[in-house]
Formats: sequence, structure tokens, C-alpha cells
Amino acid sequence: MIEIIDLSQEIYEGMPVFKDLPSVKMSIHNSHEEWNGEKNPTARTPAVHRLELGEHTGTHVDAINHMAIEHKGKSIDKMPLSMFYTEGICLDFSPKGLRELIEKDEITEACSKAEVEIKAGDTVLLYTDHFRKHFGSENWKNGPGVSAECARWLGERGIAAFGVETMSPGVSGISNREVHNICGELNFTHYENMINLHQLIGRGRFRFVGLPLKIRGGTGSPVRAVAIFD
Repeated sequence: MIEIIDLSQEIYEGMPVFKDLPSVKMSIHNSHEEWNGEKNPTARTPAVHRLELGEHTGTHVDAINHMAIEHKGKSIDKMPLSMFYTEGICLDFSPKGLRELIEKDEITEACSKAEVEIKAGDTVLLYTDHFRKHFGSENWKNGPGVSAECARWLGERGIAAFGVETMSPGVSGISNREVHNICGELNFTHYENMINLHQLIGRGRFRFVGLPLKIRGGTGSPVRAVAIFD
């Protein structure tokens, strides 16, 4: 029997977003009462919501054009769908503390411990348990992340993407900007704000799906990321 594990956050008004990104706003645009012609209804049951949000809201994937100005034109709608439908592995970095870096040697050690290997075209998910520990708290913005050296090493392995539970793939103010630049340079990407990665630990390889919206010129997109076990 197929098992599908949801790896995506809910999207709702007031949810945490990274620094100065647009806040999520959600309101009832059309109600069933209005559609039914009711005058002065005591309640409004949503038939259509109006959403206002940035491309980098909740669980999302970055487009190559987000990484740096030299990659303009490489938008989310032009990236091959094969980047978002891959094999995946998940590595355990749950002992990592706030703002700690994940280094390449630790990746190889985690692969050895999990008895998995990184293959070209993979999506590599990094479990830190930061979501369950700190989501919605003052320390949500202070998660661990990969070092620049680690990001380059992953890109040189030919992966499609890596994914983190935090709001940024690197540590803000330390490696985050450089990690983005390396992703653009080596033409791979990353997912942010993932959940339920603890459910993947110790289970080997799986099918990963994280399809973005087809936003013309988009710099990224929310995704409904899932891991599939046959």
C-alpha cells in the first residue's frame, strides 16, 4: 500500500514569514449566503477566499532567478518539472542547535549512519527538528542551516535540491546569502519551511514530489511537498 507523508506547512493569515516578506492575508471574497441571495445574513460561509501572499510563503521552493541578479529570466515556470519530482533521502541532524552550521563531512557521516548514498538528481532533506521545537517562537528565525562549503559540495553531487525545516537554507548573517548564490551558480535549488521530516528518518529512499505553481516570471512558489513510500 502506498504511504504519502505531507511535508508542507498550512498557509493561514498571520503565519510566520521571513523578515520583510509579505504577510499572509486571507478574507472571504464570495460567500454562499451571497450566492444564495440572502439579505443581511447573520454569518458568511466562504465560497471563495481572497489570498494575498508572497511566492516564498510557507513550504516553498526557490527559483533560480531568486538566487542573484545574473540569473534573471530563470523563473519558476521555466524550470524543468523533473527538478520537483525526484528520488529523495532524509538525513538526521536533530542534535543541531540554534544557528549551527551543517558541514559536508557531517552529511557524509549521516549518509553512512543511515546507509544511504546521495545520487545525482536526488532531493536531500535535512531533519533538524527545528519546526517542532521552535515554530512560532522567538527562536523560529534562528534555525541551523548548511554552510557555504556544504552547499557547494551538495551541488557538485548533481542533486536537484535540498530541503530544510527552517525559513532559510543557510544561517542568516553567516552563510545564507552565499548558499543562495551557490545554488544559482550550480543550477540547483532548495525547499524551505518543511515539516514532518522526523517521519522519514531511518526509512531509506522515497519518491519526493514538490511541484510549484506555474507563476509566470516567478521567483519561487509555495508547494505541497510529499514523500511517497511504495
